[in-house]
Amino acid sequence: MSEPVTLQMLREWGVPDAGGSKKSRGQVVVVGGSPRSPGAVLLSAEAAMRVGAGRVGIAVPFSVSPGLGAAMPEAGVYELPSGSDAVDDALRSALESADAVLLGPGFDDPDATRAALRAVADADIDRLVLDAFALGILPTFDRESLPDDLLINANEEEAALLLERDLGDDREADIAEISRRYGAVVHCFGTVATPDGRCWQAEPGGSGLGTAGSGDVLSGTITGFVALGMDAGRAAVWGGWTHARAGDRLQQRVGIGFLARDLMTELTAVVHEA
Repeated sequence: MSEPVTLQMLREWGVPDAGGSKKSRGQVVVVGGSPRSPGAVLLSAEAAMRVGAGRVGIAVPFSVSPGLGAAMPEAGVYELPSGSDAVDDALRSALESADAVLLGPGFDDPDATRAALRAVADADIDRLVLDAFALGILPTFDRESLPDDLLINANEEEAALLLERDLGDDREADIAEISRRYGAVVHCFGTVATPDGRCWQAEPGGSGLGTAGSGDVLSGTITGFVALGMDAGRAAVWGGWTHARAGDRLQQRVGIGFLARDLMTELTAVVHEA
């Protein structure tokens, strides 16, 4: 039986003390991007910082990297290796010093995604969040090569891919099955399940969130809370709730038609008003 997510519960959990420097607030590396979707990594990276992460890096294919530094001057930009090549020393250092790594936003090719996940998995990382195209390859990827601390952010279509069947009427049971199967905390449309059997259910937010890039903001929000030091379950709950409430605030103020990047300042406001 899932526990409903309430504002009182979140206040009791609290948010880790940010400390006095950017290093104490956690470092995120977002891995993704493609020529067709170069902006997805920017949305995720900014969302992570908007909820409190102190530093962020972006790792993208060479064809995508020009201009990203100017688009987000707060971020370090790294180049992903091509094919089966290993990551270079600069990216390996960033990955291994990161408090959370997010992989998936903006990828659109299974082979490139698999190569990136394999290259990242070969680095010594502790906490990994998978999203978007990365979830399509996960059923055929060696789970043992990934960190124990794994968080999956899935929409309903991606959840069906992970289950290798359509979702049934009992969403909670399906998300719990994914969590057990992959040994990961799973967030899907407000439902969060952990491999040890805990489950929470939050209101997923209004229809205004059904806009391009909203999922990238969500994955970055969750990853930002991971980087702050929350355990994966609480980070998923906090991230899903914050993203949903940010969308609700915008929809009440301007109606349906806001852009994913409009959520950014609302994320910060929601966290500090909680």
